[in-house]
Amino acid sequence: MKKPITIKDIAKALNISASTVSRALKDHPDISQETKDIVNAYAKNNNYKPNALASNLRMSINNTIGVIVPEIVHFFFSSILAGIEDYANRNGYNVIICQSNERTDKEIKNVQAMINSRVAGILLCLSSETTTYGHLQEIVDNEIPLVLFFRTSTAVPADQVVVDDYTGAYEAVEYLIQTGCKRIAFYSSPLHLDISRNRRNGYMDALSHYGIPADEKLIKICDTREEAIIITPELLDSPDRPDGFLAMNDHCAAGILYATKLAGLNVPYDVAICGFSDGEIAKSCDPMLTTVEQHGHEIGRSATEMLINRIHESRENTGRQAPLRKNTIETNLIIRGTTK
Repeated sequence: MKKPITIKDIAKALNISASTVSRALKDHPDISQETKDIVNAYAKNNNYKPNALASNLRMSINNTIGVIVPEIVHFFFSSILAGIEDYANRNGYNVIICQSNERTDKEIKNVQAMINSRVAGILLCLSSETTTYGHLQEIVDNEIPLVLFFRTSTAVPADQVVVDDYTGAYEAVEYLIQTGCKRIAFYSSPLHLDISRNRRNGYMDALSHYGIPADEKLIKICDTREEAIIITPELLDSPDRPDGFLAMNDHCAAGILYATKLAGLNVPYDVAICGFSDGEIAKSCDPMLTTVEQHGHEIGRSATEMLINRIHESRENTGRQAPLRKNTIETNLIIRGTTK
């Protein structure tokens, strides 16, 4: 008896991805009609039948959601996890949490563990190292609902919940300018991340709007307290030192504050500092940090709601996947003692 063909067999024969085949068979609107016709014709001519066993397994799994975050101890991620667990538990779902420790290899292992455990769906925030997305595509190819949150990538065909990073950065830089800053440094995460590019664009556009030329020497890849303590003194020792800083997160901003005070400069009158997150560290500094609030609990709640909706849609098995969704959480600037 001839072995039934699979989605991967069709993909190999037609030299297209398995996810394209899967979506073509489901009449997904993102797939061209020509591709749909080719895939469906090949499937029909070769007696393709959906894997009923796999479908039944997905239908019969426990209501367990897998969550992968870069780190659990970080206040911002812990607030997101609180939002995830609150919404999931109220809707009858359990949560399994893994952390990647900002490492791609561990993120890949976590994804494989989630797939092997046949979770109902996966919520994932990319590690800062991640630049390739084959492991995320494998989630999609296995027809497991996936929602990316906070750190995301448009290279992955998945729903997303993001922060309005552009506006948050723009408004922070605008406030620094309006309170007298003329040379503002920006400490960023690696620029392959969407979050970093969006914040950099907000930073650059605010400078441009107020006629301040951008200086690439003031843009540094630095997103930890330890790195900020090492990098900041060199900028402060320069003849044209910055009079303002926008940091990628509050930990980084706290490092800038420490280095600035160590240099004998007054915060905020000599140097103003703004962070991102509004975690406990922002309120523990002296002076307390001005920061961009990102509403972690709301990110977690929104991402979980989006994922559970996808899980329900997949179980209804309508044969047609709804278009990808994206939800943007607004930010707001919290003014405290590190700015004028």
